[in-house]
Amino acid sequence: MKIKSRLQCSDTTFIICISLFITLFQNTRFLTKGWDIVGFDSLRALLFSASMLALLFCCLNVIFSLLLLPYLRKSVAIIFILTGAVINYFMYSFNIVIDANMTDNALQTNLNETLDLVSIKMVLWIVCLGIIPSIIVAITQITPTQSIKKFITFKAINIIASTLAIVFIAFFFYRDYAPFFRNNKDMMKMLVPSNAVASLIKNISDGIEARKPFETIGLDAKKGEKITGQPKKTLVILVLGETARAENFSLGGYQRDTNPLLSKRSNLTYFDNVSSCGTATAVSLPCMFSNMTRKDYSAIEAKHQENVLDILQRANVSVLWRDNDSGCKGACDRVPNQNSTRLMLPEFCSDGACKDEILLDKLDDYIQKLDNDGIIVLHQMGSHGPTYYQRYPAAQRKFDPTCDTKQIQDCDKVKLVNTYDNSIVYTDYILDKTISLLEKNSDKFATSMIYVSDHGESLGENGMYLHGAPYAIAPSQQTHVPMMIWTSDDYRNSQKLNQDCLSKEAKQNTFSHDNLFHSLLGIFDIQTNQYKPELDMFRSCRQ
Repeated sequence: MKIKSRLQCSDTTFIICISLFITLFQNTRFLTKGWDIVGFDSLRALLFSASMLALLFCCLNVIFSLLLLPYLRKSVAIIFILTGAVINYFMYSFNIVIDANMTDNALQTNLNETLDLVSIKMVLWIVCLGIIPSIIVAITQITPTQSIKKFITFKAINIIASTLAIVFIAFFFYRDYAPFFRNNKDMMKMLVPSNAVASLIKNISDGIEARKPFETIGLDAKKGEKITGQPKKTLVILVLGETARAENFSLGGYQRDTNPLLSKRSNLTYFDNVSSCGTATAVSLPCMFSNMTRKDYSAIEAKHQENVLDILQRANVSVLWRDNDSGCKGACDRVPNQNSTRLMLPEFCSDGACKDEILLDKLDDYIQKLDNDGIIVLHQMGSHGPTYYQRYPAAQRKFDPTCDTKQIQDCDKVKLVNTYDNSIVYTDYILDKTISLLEKNSDKFATSMIYVSDHGESLGENGMYLHGAPYAIAPSQQTHVPMMIWTSDDYRNSQKLNQDCLSKEAKQNTFSHDNLFHSLLGIFDIQTNQYKPELDMFRSCRQ
């Protein structure tokens, strides 16, 4: 009773203590791993390492101030403490991280499997860092605040103070945090208790999504007379750029010559004003192939319905997807697809990654055997960061000196931009080579190449790096993307496409990923109720 009577504190003190305990004792895996990565070899590294501790505490303090409310705070705190103790034990003992798959495995583990994991070390760990702290929380008396007004005031002060500290840290260390988490994605899965909560929510969400029926669209799709009556079949190669931003394309007015080959091409039209659907591949890729606009886009809907490639395939257009990036994000699940990276051809690949030229390897053999209208999608590695220096071969190293490290925030702006621009120069080479491949097959097909990037990239502007910013606040560097189309003479004739009109439209009008779905249907003259002519970016220039 004496011990219990001595354990008294205010609501604010209770929340601060819980936040501090979970920061210091249940996030040690995150902190020690982070400090090992950052090091302490410079003053900035030392300050950045210290900021991790402060930032984590402040974030937890804000969250617990909102969650640990009277009558529930002890119970909720005990749940977090016990869960955190178990999670931290497994992360330390087995060098694992907690994600949706791990949580799913845990939920499906039977009694015998659970008993196999129990050890003296585990029991002592959970007792010392879970049960004893929980008992202390349970017997601690929280002194009531004199009035509701004071309770709200103290809570507001605590939240505001922590929020200001978070803003302060973000202002000075954003350029360190962005590449840190980008280069070390597993770090987020070490954060307690957010890793367990996020994983559990993901498991529940996946379970709900799994029950959603799959929807077929464009069942009425068929080719129109405009394409079936042509002497040559139509072949389109759609190249999906990765992390290419319009700001660094000389075709769009960039002062540096990053498009030395394409700039010499005739019948090539560059679109000046094109915006992406998202700021990350996982959003933009399924979005641009769906029948939804960015405004109405739903990732769940896109996952459970067909896209434009399904419609084209249903209308007897041959479809092939080749990937040299992180996969098609569901866009190619029901059409023939190839993961070029898995081939690991030594002439194109090293250290687990491949140069984009692998996408063209033996593609001519496929085209030679093709006897139908077709679309080939090539998904580039492009300018994927932060290791821009690994995206191009030495022959395309046009700008020096370069930033040959993934710690891009440590490079000066000149080196960083040089490296990124070299990746654009290599994309220029790949696109030019793609056009040459189409020209080689012009006796058999009416050919065209379309290029569009999935999203852009920040290169240190206003302290921002990489991409993935919320769209509402994303800078133009992440949303303004390059897009172009090259057309053969036969293609323009078969499409009755006016080149002068197209050039004018490309300069004066604005377009987006919203246009791709309907433009592809228009190119292959697909008659379907899914087609919206007002979103077909080429329709107004067809005579």
